[in-house]
Amino acid sequence: MIKINHKFGNYNNNFTIETLILGTFNPDTEQNNAEFYYGRQHNFLWNLLPRVFGYKTLKNSSLSEKIEFINNLKIGFSDLIEEIQIEEGNETNYEDEFIDKKVTKWNDLEFIISKCENLKSIYFTRKSFSGIPNIRKQIENLKIICQEKKIDFNLLPTPARFENEKKLNDWKTIFKK
Repeated sequence: MIKINHKFGNYNNNFTIETLILGTFNPDTEQNNAEFYYGRQHNFLWNLLPRVFGYKTLKNSSLSEKIEFINNLKIGFSDLIEEIQIEEGNETNYEDEFIDKKVTKWNDLEFIISKCENLKSIYFTRKSFSGIPNIRKQIENLKIICQEKKIDFNLLPTPARFENEKKLNDWKTIFKK
């Protein structure tokens, strides 16, 4: 068994953020060449998110351009999972259904939320929870925290695998609520 930490576990959000975009897990493995959240090749957040706000795509932009964009819009990122433990040879299995059963440490989102005094909304980048009961439970707990703190909570269609106009329009609608 090997432990895999979150690739961006050392990333600290600016505590003045108003929006938190939340995913599941980004593994710190040799095979993962992402330089920042949602940076893997088959993830299209950096096409979708800027376009929601009327900007050009940042998919192939530098990390500094992405950081400038999120800082200007007071957006932060985090994931539910901080660490997993898997059998050797499964380092490239990024499927939530697989990872859900392998979590050894959840991210302390309540702490992050408590530090972000201006936080108005959280967007989780997944809408369905079939086959991921542990992730579902974490999201249900997060929804309760958001209700107590009067933080808007929304589910977004995943930015992974593909991008199209319907997904972009769904994102625009959800962000404008």
